[in-house]
Amino acid sequence: MKQHQDALQVRTPGRGLVEITDLVARSVAASGVRTGLCVVFCRHTSCSLVIQENADPSARADLEAWLERLAPEHDPHYTHTAEGPDDMPSHLRAAVTKTSETIPVTDGRLALGTWQGIFLAEHRARPHRRTVLVHVTGT
Repeated sequence: MKQHQDALQVRTPGRGLVEITDLVARSVAASGVRTGLCVVFCRHTSCSLVIQENADPSARADLEAWLERLAPEHDPHYTHTAEGPDDMPSHLRAAVTKTSETIPVTDGRLALGTWQGIFLAEHRARPHRRTVLVHVTGT
């Protein structure tokens, strides 16, 4: 059984989806694993991971708009606002998405569907540098 782990540094331009599929795929290739699992883990509470369509950008735009409607800024019920009006909404958006994704590895490659991509969803308004761990296990 082989195991391989990488810490990827992802710079975000601010709120939005940043595709990281190629970065994760490179980590899988470097692992030498032909059959197994790839776990991608986000080490933050104000961003998250999603597997989303990567062909038509309108799918990503609709997801981002829905998250904004779900957890808007300036809600008077929020008490956690120390870091600004995007603070609590970013935590709520991360809570309804995921901090990790598990993708099968088949023939040494991510077994994603034709239109699937792995995205870091930045929920904060300002740019950030995020750390994403990739752990690949298999034979």
